[in-house]
Amino acid sequence: MRDLLDRLLNLPGTLVYVLVTLVVFVEDALFVGFVLPGETAAIVGGVAASLGHVSLPVMIALVVAAAIIGDTVGYEVGKRFGPRVLRSRPLRRHQHRLDRAREFLARRGGGAVFLGRFTAFFRAVMPALAGAAGMRYRRFLVYNVAGGLVWGAACVLAGYLAGRSYRTVEPYLGRGTAIVVVTIAVVALVLWRIRARRQRRDEE
Repeated sequence: MRDLLDRLLNLPGTLVYVLVTLVVFVEDALFVGFVLPGETAAIVGGVAASLGHVSLPVMIALVVAAAIIGDTVGYEVGKRFGPRVLRSRPLRRHQHRLDRAREFLARRGGGAVFLGRFTAFFRAVMPALAGAAGMRYRRFLVYNVAGGLVWGAACVLAGYLAGRSYRTVEPYLGRGTAIVVVTIAVVALVLWRIRARRQRRDEE
């Protein structure tokens, strides 16, 4: 993470926009949320905004749009090729979690689309499951947009707030120490999110 943040400080703003947007989109559209961390990318985008490398409103807008469009693509893939995709080798390795996602969708309906946005694996597969289950697109879209807005804004803003520590420390302790501080803040944030997800999973 430290190396990632160090490189981030030297990237052009346009490239930061492209990379963060691409990771968030691919996570949702290609069911790789358990491998490619869109949440981490959005947080790092917020850090970049706090450092003045990118615009905070633009970063939030791009992350939200990528999340909504990525989920829409995932829904269409599930609607057209659902059974075939869900039986693919990468997903077969996660059959237990896939079954839990199906049960969650059956129990909560549209609410599962919204709540699934906040768990990496569910975020990756829920759109395809909704499409394969025949959920009406209008209903899916409402929950997809709501989830994308809340999740995208929250992740970017969390990164932005964590990155503010860089601006506070850097003038006094130097760039290297500031990067360490930001790294600790971001890692702590990610670990807190993982712990919260595990607690919710145990309560279900």
